[in-house]
Amino acid sequence: MSGPARPAPNAQLEDVSKLFGSFAALRQVSVALEPGKCYVLIGENGAGKSTLLRILAGLLRPSMGQIQVFGEAEPHDARDRIGYMSHAPMLYDELTGVENLSYFARLYPDRECLEPAEALRQVGLDPKLERPLGQYSQGMRQRTSLARVLLAQPDLLLLDEPFSNMDVESAGQMVELLARFRHSSRTIVITTHQRELAAPIADFVLALKAGRVARFEAGNPTL
Repeated sequence: MSGPARPAPNAQLEDVSKLFGSFAALRQVSVALEPGKCYVLIGENGAGKSTLLRILAGLLRPSMGQIQVFGEAEPHDARDRIGYMSHAPMLYDELTGVENLSYFARLYPDRECLEPAEALRQVGLDPKLERPLGQYSQGMRQRTSLARVLLAQPDLLLLDEPFSNMDVESAGQMVELLARFRHSSRTIVITTHQRELAAPIADFVLALKAGRVARFEAGNPTL
């Protein structure tokens, strides 16, 4: 007797390559990203991690190969279901956390968004905090950035180096937060060059080297 059918992937890449002039940032990458799973992309700087994430987010087009995100050949057509957090915070330093999120919530008119205050509470921040973002610690800025991408309650959560410039304690707190945001329909993809930080939530680990998949293996999540 066969087991239960595997769910359709939220995103799938088949032989995807990305060229910048003569430089190949990605080379024939194939991977299927299932709902309910967390994928951790590891590799040295320049391995292609951020390029892969930007293709999934619809910010770059592949030079070769096929991609589908929620059944769409163009990720841009599924953008309301995608949350992308780059290693740059994409927030306004002169605004408070809730002011930042109130601004970004208006960019999703067709999506049922979380209230900005609720999004901040979900990442452990006080929405009544009146300090401008420029006075936040790095950990608080990263949490606010995560709250921004959670506003639209995305089913594909793409996080580029979310532990960047964090101390070990702050990074551990971020991992615990991310574990809380897993659910059966959401796929989380994290890039990092510090595998040990993301190991507690990694269902799968994909190692990139010089733009190629060097290794793809099951993780051992503990959260």
